[in-house]
Amino acid sequence: MFRRKLTALDYHNPSGFDCKDETEFRNFIVWLEDQKIRHYKIEDRGNLRNIHSSEWPKFFEKYLQDVSCPFKAQERQETVDWLLGLAVRFEYGDNVEKYRNCKPEAAANNTEKPSDPLINLDSNNPDFKAGVMALANLLQIQRHDDYLVMLKAIRILIQERLTPEAIAKASQSKEGLPVSLDKHILGFDTGDATLNEAARILRLLHIEELRDLQTRINEAIVAVQAIIADPRTDHRLGKVGR
Repeated sequence: MFRRKLTALDYHNPSGFDCKDETEFRNFIVWLEDQKIRHYKIEDRGNLRNIHSSEWPKFFEKYLQDVSCPFKAQERQETVDWLLGLAVRFEYGDNVEKYRNCKPEAAANNTEKPSDPLINLDSNNPDFKAGVMALANLLQIQRHDDYLVMLKAIRILIQERLTPEAIAKASQSKEGLPVSLDKHILGFDTGDATLNEAARILRLLHIEELRDLQTRINEAIVAVQAIIADPRTDHRLGKVGR
């Protein structure tokens, strides 16, 4: 997940980094601050360097606040990704001439127009993640670890429900067909003809609601299948999926 940014920052083990390993994670934070971010003065990094302290999580939380990280320490993957993005920006600022003429891999290796417009998006960009999260919260879409999957779900919802055509269709009044109540067997007798007729009407309305519910369930299933049955392809790595 972080391999490309770690490689760009010359981290010693970009492929094997595991942010869930507490010791490795703390050492990584110390390395990132010492070597790349350098937000604190050297003499102020003692608490962060004391990785065996029981109070280290408190010092790390303060560090996140000091660097204006929008995520909490409990959101570890998001925090690591944001800090890596910050470090990459600082690294570029320190070596502008070195990276000025570098071409993106996708531009160098693939001259064909991609079929999926999402393929050129940098899903690890903190601004991209913040925008996707804001849209997902606004549209009440379930959170997912893969931000591209979340963006696809947002696109499906907008296409299905929020386009002018979809809104116009939903706003149209539905005229029902005339129904002969005598042809529908109630199954019981209230002893009153008027009550029997009212019961038939309620039963038909209930059946209509069940049909509408089934339609919505089918639409939800189709929308989910459109997401999970479409593995993300990373054309730069030549691999399907993560």
